[in-house]
Amino acid sequence: MSSGGHHAHPPKQPDIEDGPYSWHMALTDAVADLLLAKGVITGEELRRTLETIDAATPARGARLVARAWCDPAFRTRLLEDVNAAAAELGIDAGAIPILAVENTPELHNVIVCTLCSCYPRYLLGAAPDWYKSRAYRSRVVREPRAVLAEFGLELPDHVRIEVHDSTAELRYMVLPLRPPGSEGLAEEALAALVTRDCLIGTAVPRVPAES
Repeated sequence: MSSGGHHAHPPKQPDIEDGPYSWHMALTDAVADLLLAKGVITGEELRRTLETIDAATPARGARLVARAWCDPAFRTRLLEDVNAAAAELGIDAGAIPILAVENTPELHNVIVCTLCSCYPRYLLGAAPDWYKSRAYRSRVVREPRAVLAEFGLELPDHVRIEVHDSTAELRYMVLPLRPPGSEGLAEEALAALVTRDCLIGTAVPRVPAES
């Protein structure tokens, strides 16, 4: 299993925003108040950051994948530096480095955060509930093939599965294989084949006949 370093995670946020005011929520508010009081950020900067995060969707990551499928030079740059490659398309991927891991006919990549729910929200939008669940976080490391099968993804025995553990210092996204029969499609149509789960590694892109 790959790891981007030690898990110096920020406090885990509650899954239900309308729930009780928890210790984690109080700590988050206290840190934000401190940053504002010290002049590290302004209220306007904080507002813009929250709006950017809230507006993010998996379509951003899908655009990167589609461009990489069509442009070998961009694919190389994406694998070297996701954040910089995203900026080329006018996409703000955030300040935390993101590493793209490429699927091949012999290798399939899956993303997890084993200690909480570190996730490239700027690029993929909000993490799904199952990604944050204890069952997924523990089982995908121990039995990834079985977990993927439960998602409906049956991989051939010869395909090796590698699990990548996201941290507060490094996030991951999967660069999936281009599906057969998609050779004549334009970038926009290719992006429509890529779902959020493809970018996490619990699914593969739809073939055009099924899209």
